[in-house]
Amino acid sequence: MRTELISEPGDPERPNEDFAALALPASGQGGVLVVLDGVTPPRGDDGCLHSVHWFCARLGGALTELSVSRPELTLPEVLSGAILRTAELHRTTCDLSHPRTPQATVVLARWSEAAVEYLVLSDSALLCEAPDGAVTALLDDRLARVPRASLATDAIADATVRNKEGGFFTAAADPAVAARAVTGELPRTAVRTLVALTDGATRWTEKFREGDWTDLFTFVRKEGAAALVGRVRALETADREERAHLGRSKTHDDATVVYAEL
Repeated sequence: MRTELISEPGDPERPNEDFAALALPASGQGGVLVVLDGVTPPRGDDGCLHSVHWFCARLGGALTELSVSRPELTLPEVLSGAILRTAELHRTTCDLSHPRTPQATVVLARWSEAAVEYLVLSDSALLCEAPDGAVTALLDDRLARVPRASLATDAIADATVRNKEGGFFTAAADPAVAARAVTGELPRTAVRTLVALTDGATRWTEKFREGDWTDLFTFVRKEGAAALVGRVRALETADREERAHLGRSKTHDDATVVYAEL
């Protein structure tokens, strides 16, 4: 089994707000993959004493532990339990009802001898390669369908679409959001490889149009996860002045890639 994991901050002076984990039992018959992309809040009050990095580390740890130790739970149940566990850590000190309370996108996959389960919430991506080489992108595209005018940098405007019906959803403090995730299950025999990416890495496809999802998967398989992040960094730097591809987006974003052959 080949596995790779890279998670690189967009700014070396700031904590990486992504989280990634691979849990692989010694038997080699199963495993768990977790990737989170913390949502960087605008400057100002977010009702919380803790950083997005703090939140993602704890949510990611809870997701990993529950996925491994509670195989009887469905992945939505795992996510719900992990959100609740994390919320309890700061409920008495922070305003968890604030629309900008720390939150994250989620990719979660768990496989056994029989099946591969997956869960995707918000705009991180999970690529699934079949034994015949066909690549399927498992996505939650609700953020992409929100009118761009609604995604203002103003927190009040953003609150009208974040974790709201008709908008998009992230893992914050409400366990009920787990029911909003894109989920599914595939036969183990139908999956050869999984690649999970935060949107800092999917820029290769979604912003810079270097290729489609199959091309991105092929790049990672041939060149490696670190090479993909390196290529994205080069494209971001080249676009720094022109902003032809990134628009209002920050030049560099935290970027995470996890590759796992099953």
